[in-house]
Amino acid sequence: MANRLKTATSPYLLQHADNPVDWWPWCSEAFDEARRRNVPVMLSVGYAACHWCHVMAHESFEDPATAAVVNENVVAIKVDREERPDIDAVYMTATQAMNNGQGGWPMTVFMTAEGDPFHCGTYYPRPQFTALLEAVGRTWTSDRDRVVEQSGQISAALAENATAVAGLRAPSGDEPWKQLTAAAVTALEDSFDSSAGGFGGAPKFPPSMVLEFLLREGSPEAVAMVETTGEAMARGGMYDQAGGGFARYSVDGTWTIPHFEKMLYDNALLARAYLHWWRVSRSPLARRVAEETCEFMLRELRTDQGGFAASLDADSDGHTDITGGEGAYYVWTPSGLREVLGDADGAWAADVFGVTQAGTFSRGSSVLQRRADPADTERLDRIRAALLAARDGRPRPGRDDKVVAAWNGMAIAALAEAGLLLDRPDFTEAAESAAALLASLHAADGRLLRTSRDGAAGESAGLLEDYACVASGLLVLAGVTGEARWFSVAGNLLETVLTEFGDGSGGLYDTPADGERLIYRPADPADNASPSGAFAAADALLSYAALAGSSRHRDAAVTALKALPRIGSRAPRAAGTGLSVAEALASGPAEVAIVGPPDDPRTRDLLRTALHAASPGAVFALGSGSDPEIPLLEGRGLVQGAPAAYVCRGFTCQAPVTESAALRDTLLT
Repeated sequence: MANRLKTATSPYLLQHADNPVDWWPWCSEAFDEARRRNVPVMLSVGYAACHWCHVMAHESFEDPATAAVVNENVVAIKVDREERPDIDAVYMTATQAMNNGQGGWPMTVFMTAEGDPFHCGTYYPRPQFTALLEAVGRTWTSDRDRVVEQSGQISAALAENATAVAGLRAPSGDEPWKQLTAAAVTALEDSFDSSAGGFGGAPKFPPSMVLEFLLREGSPEAVAMVETTGEAMARGGMYDQAGGGFARYSVDGTWTIPHFEKMLYDNALLARAYLHWWRVSRSPLARRVAEETCEFMLRELRTDQGGFAASLDADSDGHTDITGGEGAYYVWTPSGLREVLGDADGAWAADVFGVTQAGTFSRGSSVLQRRADPADTERLDRIRAALLAARDGRPRPGRDDKVVAAWNGMAIAALAEAGLLLDRPDFTEAAESAAALLASLHAADGRLLRTSRDGAAGESAGLLEDYACVASGLLVLAGVTGEARWFSVAGNLLETVLTEFGDGSGGLYDTPADGERLIYRPADPADNASPSGAFAAADALLSYAALAGSSRHRDAAVTALKALPRIGSRAPRAAGTGLSVAEALASGPAEVAIVGPPDDPRTRDLLRTALHAASPGAVFALGSGSDPEIPLLEGRGLVQGAPAAYVCRGFTCQAPVTESAALRDTLLT
């Protein structure tokens, strides 16, 4: 049996390379093989940090008897959803359509050799999975024509539904953005959990993009929801109280028990959200969590090449039993604390972190929480360091060390801003290293590859979210460092967005025009766990327009929001990114040109003040003002030899200021 996954760049595929299942990667040859054998295709989609993917692999894909049933009845294809989110999106839509809106990973799809799905599900225990495979084989043999006909009808219906977004009316340039965003705040209040924070019930995912929007909207009602949610998440078990960083979601409604996998995109988005919360509130908690989350990304996710790895697993040391492997790296018992810290400190830590004899997780273990801050901060810092060191001696969760372009773009934006605002040059340096990796390995001639691993580029073409999030991150980095080359790279990427991703009506597809053809071309306008490609593109296009004075890019940003009025009014939790862009449109956005040597403390002080005080969506350009590559800097100069700040809207600027207090007054009026 050929081992077709052994050369994959995806750690998830490599986890399955030695299975007795005769796996194929997603390729035309796999579908040709299904035609040759006259059998269906089974598509299995997951990702390296997925706990239940590991469970199904251990139960079924590693079992020779079950694998024999797979190999007899289907051609099996394995896909990493993080490497090919376009494939995942298409077939997750089918899965949800066939299962009353329910879906998840691992995703298990049976389809024809033309890619038309006829049965979809998620995790199956081994007995049910074996029975399903045998039933699929019998039905295919006895009633293939009907299966083929119905699967074709399913694909046609999915394609028809996917075109509905293209028919939406594009917003006009004078759309009442503030009316839309105010209505969204009211709608969010209806689902807000006023006691535990967040929106809706369990499970609770961190509402990163919604928090960002609420901070930009800025009303007392909006900021109150941020404060309640931000504090509850940071004090519960979903936040790693020993090492920093957030788990993917909370299985309960109080942020107590996490699903322990840690994703780069969550932590990049949340680091920036907490940073922006601190910017407007000066909350010590917000600052601490923003800084610790950035430190977590550098400590746990940074790769040897300077990028950031995709995720940390929920399981440790290959264990898949829910009471033995998942979360084992993170949980504690009272006796475990005493063993590491001694009796006095162990008892004190158990009280601070809510570690009880009964436990909050499994087998009497507890996830660390920090519902209040103790007075003795030095003792707390010493104990946290000791727990982190002791934990490092445990079997570590696996790391998916592929570099995903979009997620690294989010990390670049967060780290660049945090480096300046928190006076942490190591954060900015890390952002620059990640940007250099993307520019050298992922990007060429305005085109972008989605992933790399160990310095080798993957084969998957970049999607809309990759172009948008990388461009946004580079624009932030250019504004913080004064390195105009990042502005140029971002402009090239956005030119590709405009020329290769358009849907013919001003909207945007998730895949490029020359990308692989699936049963339909996906164009999902709604945020999910990370920003939608369309909304992220609107954000990047608007920022670039403000820096470049380009009406073309501004018009494209507005048109990319064409689904926002519908989604923002009906489901604002899925429109946080778009609503944030709407707030930026409503406020200008402000354009701030800082002219002076980037390493001059006076220049840095002006830039830091601008980042603190500017209105939502403001853009920043930093440079000398002579022969600028960024148009916003053109014609701007020093004032009597001192660094100066120019606050503009639509390239019409107020008088320059040289003092931080004057700049703050200018921005706040």
